[in-house]
Amino acid sequence: MAPFRRRSASITDALDYEIVQEQASALGRAGRALEAALAALNAHDRNGQNADETRRTLVADAGDALWRLIIQRECCGLRDPRAVMRDYRVPQEVQNRMGVSRPIPGRREMPRLVGIT
Repeated sequence: MAPFRRRSASITDALDYEIVQEQASALGRAGRALEAALAALNAHDRNGQNADETRRTLVADAGDALWRLIIQRECCGLRDPRAVMRDYRVPQEVQNRMGVSRPIPGRREMPRLVGIT
């Protein structure tokens, strides 16, 4: 009976190892996406264009990338986002856009319900 348990444990250990590898990989991809979004925003700002539609889109993209990284970190058990804000030097403007959804082009807005509070 003991060899069966040992083999069963090794199978679950292998599965656990693969899950942790995938979590680390997803966390790395999310971090690189945030870095790229922040770099694009910084490059745009260095060109002196601060109040146009492109910048608003870049801020929204960076906020989306930040939100995805924070969610992935929480899935890995890392609950404190302050290290991300500090290490990636996330501007307050991007932090404020984190988790804010954007309208999808070509999609009708949901009808508003009247009289429901």
